[in-house]
Amino acid sequence: MTELDLLELVLSDEIARRDQQSLKLRVDAAGFEDQRTLEDFDWEVPVTFDRNTVRDLFSLGFIERSEDVAFLGPVGVGKTLLASALGHAACRSGRSVVFLRADVMLRLLHQSRADHSTDRLIRSCLAPDLLVVDDFGLRALDRQQSNDIYEILRERHRRASTIITSNRDTQEWLALFDDPVLAQSALDRFKHNAHHVVMDGPSYRPRQQPGGDRSDPTPRPHTRRRRTRS
Repeated sequence: MTELDLLELVLSDEIARRDQQSLKLRVDAAGFEDQRTLEDFDWEVPVTFDRNTVRDLFSLGFIERSEDVAFLGPVGVGKTLLASALGHAACRSGRSVVFLRADVMLRLLHQSRADHSTDRLIRSCLAPDLLVVDDFGLRALDRQQSNDIYEILRERHRRASTIITSNRDTQEWLALFDDPVLAQSALDRFKHNAHHVVMDGPSYRPRQQPGGDRSDPTPRPHTRRRRTRS
C-alpha cells in the first residue's frame, strides 16, 4: 500500500467514524423511546394500510416539502413503530428530530411554567426538522394545553414537518380541545397539509412477545376507514 493509499484509507475511516458519531448524537437528541427502523416492521402482519404511501414517505420528500403525517388506527397496529422508523431515517439523512409522547410533552409544558422555561421548551418543539408526537388524543385538553398545541401546530405549519400518531380519527380531535376556535384553526392547517395513513387490523404485539403465537392473531372488529391522502 502506497503512502497515498494509506492516507486515503485513514481519512475514509475518520469520515465514517465522524458520520457515525454525528448520527448517534442526533438519535440520542431525538429521544426515541424505542429505536426502530423500517426493517423492524413486519410486513406479513394482517394490518391494512396504504403501503405505497408509507414506502414513499421513507424517501423523506415530505420533510423537504414541510408536509405532515398522521398515523391513525387502533392499538398495536404499528403506528408508533412506523413514526419512530421515519424519525430514525430522518436522523440518518442528517436532519434534526424530536420524539415526544403527547402526554409527556403536555406535562413538561405544564411543569415549565413553574420555572418560567415555557418559551424555551416551546422553541425546542418548533426547532427540529421533524417533530413526532406519539399517542395524541388519549385525553381531553384543558385551556392551556389547547393553547400550547395550537401554538406548536400553527408555528410549524409549512415551516417544518410534524408526525402525529393517534387512536382517534382526525375528525374526533376537534372535540378534545377546550376552545373550538383554536381547534379548528390548528387542525385545519395540519389535516390539509398531512398524509393520512389509516391502519386497521389486529394488534401484532402478541406475536412479538416471548413464546407468542405468530400464526393466528386474534381478529379485531372492523373499524371505519378513511381514504389516504398522498
